[in-house]
Amino acid sequence: MRASRLAARVDNNAIADGFQLYLHGFVIAKDGEWAIVQQGMDGSRGLARRYHWHSATVKDFTLEPHTGIVGEHRGTIMNLVAAPAQPAQRALLDAVRERPEVTLGNIRKLTMPRHHDVQAADVDLRRLGAVLAVAYEREFHDFSSLLLLEKLGPRTLQSLALVAEVVHGAPTRFSDPARYSFAHGGKDGHPFPVPLKTYDATIEIMQRSVESAKVGEADKIDGIRRLNRFIEGVENSHAPMADFDETMARERSISGSLGGRTVGSKQDRSTRAIDQLLLF
Repeated sequence: MRASRLAARVDNNAIADGFQLYLHGFVIAKDGEWAIVQQGMDGSRGLARRYHWHSATVKDFTLEPHTGIVGEHRGTIMNLVAAPAQPAQRALLDAVRERPEVTLGNIRKLTMPRHHDVQAADVDLRRLGAVLAVAYEREFHDFSSLLLLEKLGPRTLQSLALVAEVVHGAPTRFSDPARYSFAHGGKDGHPFPVPLKTYDATIEIMQRSVESAKVGEADKIDGIRRLNRFIEGVENSHAPMADFDETMARERSISGSLGGRTVGSKQDRSTRAIDQLLLF
């Protein structure tokens, strides 16, 4: 039972190759020798990958445990049970053994500025520029409707583009988390009040996408993934640098039309539940 569970955890969690397990076969002989064949699926590409284990060759579940992995080569992946990943394993163990407040303090030193308000220095302006170009420049905005299979206003598209990056982007792109505050603002007004209309529209689009995927209609949720890839392509080719002050000024100028709200705003019964959600 332990071998079965560990093998599943390794192939589903420690190997980040984009394939999620859906089949687990465990065969055991009378003398206790066992073999495992697991299959994972990359639903976005319609590809499968198999993971083979044999007890005779497994010396350590966390160090090169596989007899073989069978599937189309997809480039570099994160494999935490590969031999070169042992330093990363030790670092993870050190992190979980450390007191949480120490670990969080170290993370804040690496990623978060000491000031509360969002400043230009906190944001990768080329990445933000790619998002704004796709949202506001007609050349890209028209193409986005093809990507998402529905018409979206530029402000909703801007938010959805940043959400798509959180869902599908590579970990290396999360080096400037302040950029994501340009999706839905902040309840304290930084960098601008929460645009409730855009906030609700983003939730509705994501919910419809997930519901469509559940019944086998994956076009919309695939559109979110394609949007992320498209923006990365714009960024790597000819994305303009975002003008931070101009972007802030535009957001604040349209805040009222988007139902901009902060914690200190007057509220009525129809929006109180949303405010409570934002506070949570």
